[in-house]
Amino acid sequence: MSLHSTQKKNAEALQSFRDSDVHVHWKGAAEIVLALCTNWLDVDGSTHEMTPDKANHFRKYIEDMAEQSLRCVAFAYRNLDPKDIPSEEQRINWELPDNDLTLIGIVGMKDPCRPGVRDAVELCTNSGVKVRMVTGDNLQTARAIALECGILTDPQASAPVIIEGKVFRAYNDAEREAVADKISVMGRSSPNDKLLLVKALKKNGHVVAVTGDGTNDAPALHEADIGLSMGIQGTEVAKESSDIIILDDNFASVVKVVRWGRSVYANIQKFIQFQLTVNVAALIINVVAAISSGNVPLNAVQLLWVNLIMDTLGALALATEPPTDQLMKRTPVGRREPLVTNIMWRNLFIQAVYQVAVLLTLNFRGRDLLHLTQDTLEHSSKVFNEFNARKPEELNIFEGVSRNHLFLAVVSVTVVLQVIIIEFLGKFTSTVRLSWQLWLVSLAIAFISWPLALVGKFIPVPQTPLKNLILKCWPKKKKQGTHGVSVL
Repeated sequence: MSLHSTQKKNAEALQSFRDSDVHVHWKGAAEIVLALCTNWLDVDGSTHEMTPDKANHFRKYIEDMAEQSLRCVAFAYRNLDPKDIPSEEQRINWELPDNDLTLIGIVGMKDPCRPGVRDAVELCTNSGVKVRMVTGDNLQTARAIALECGILTDPQASAPVIIEGKVFRAYNDAEREAVADKISVMGRSSPNDKLLLVKALKKNGHVVAVTGDGTNDAPALHEADIGLSMGIQGTEVAKESSDIIILDDNFASVVKVVRWGRSVYANIQKFIQFQLTVNVAALIINVVAAISSGNVPLNAVQLLWVNLIMDTLGALALATEPPTDQLMKRTPVGRREPLVTNIMWRNLFIQAVYQVAVLLTLNFRGRDLLHLTQDTLEHSSKVFNEFNARKPEELNIFEGVSRNHLFLAVVSVTVVLQVIIIEFLGKFTSTVRLSWQLWLVSLAIAFISWPLALVGKFIPVPQTPLKNLILKCWPKKKKQGTHGVSVL
């Protein structure tokens, strides 16, 4: 008969010999099992009483091993009278006695950090992701492992930076929320302690990711914003409760999750900035031209081509940017932060104003100035603006462009199709051929969008989201209060 206790951090087994001698064997957390022992077994097989001095001697061994990041496990046993053992039917709710144990030995096991874990933790820290360790090991072992992994940097760290599970568990909800942000290491924790920590961090507004491999980790994995289970050692219950399965059980893979998650989010922002710029320019030029002259400069076929650049080709070019190291230098995005940032609004405004100004000039004076159709410059401007949208915040918009073969292919296809439409499909698209001089003029005007975007990035933007700035300027209506009325 064998039992296992997560709360007590130990396991026990019942074993009988020759139908007359029954032993109860215990193994588990060294300091917990040691506290249950009243005797200890010498190397020659003799049994001695566990005096306070001897107990302190064993505790010193445990502390020394724990400081070397060794996980300490103690083994003990006790004799049991066969008459005290219930029948098979009555053993379901029977608890094996855990008093008067005899200590057999203490073992220190080394579980070294995998190569690259320390670098992964440092990369997460630099990117604004705080790594916390919640473990069942005692505080000394947890401290040593955390220092080895880089989770802790101060060897003398004390509570609440490093805290024991039972201490955190004893706090009320308000106290847990107050100390949750400060915790880096939690030792001697139970699965419920991990769940309480996740809830406290979420209450404080954090986006929480949890890793786990056991069945007991399932509640915390389910409660977290992102649950990451282990593909090799993880149980099926843990995998079903998680959102992502780490196939190699390596923490360094978590960094890849962060990189790709930020990359997808950044690519969405790039495409939105590009799409909004195209929409604003096309909308304003058509509306202004229609109101002023009664004719729209872009017909249905030309608008279809604009939408093809904007939706299909633009999405392919911008949404497939691979993740870069620059992404890991950004701070995390809060759950309530807007998708369209103030930097995007600034870039959008500059490019849209430039495109609208050029297009309106060509619409009303183009035939007199260059004998151009309105169609040519708009499309070339959008091809150039696609490069600007690659790096909304960085000055060098060409960094890494040679490694993104799909982006270059899409831009090349766009340029080739544009030339074909202008030069060979004039009747279908209502365009005229251009001389090489006019092509150069068109490219030169479109080229201005690059230095314009560079200069615009030096314009500071407020940290407060645009929506909040507008709401501050909007007059608030006075609420009619109900004096003397209490609603429960």
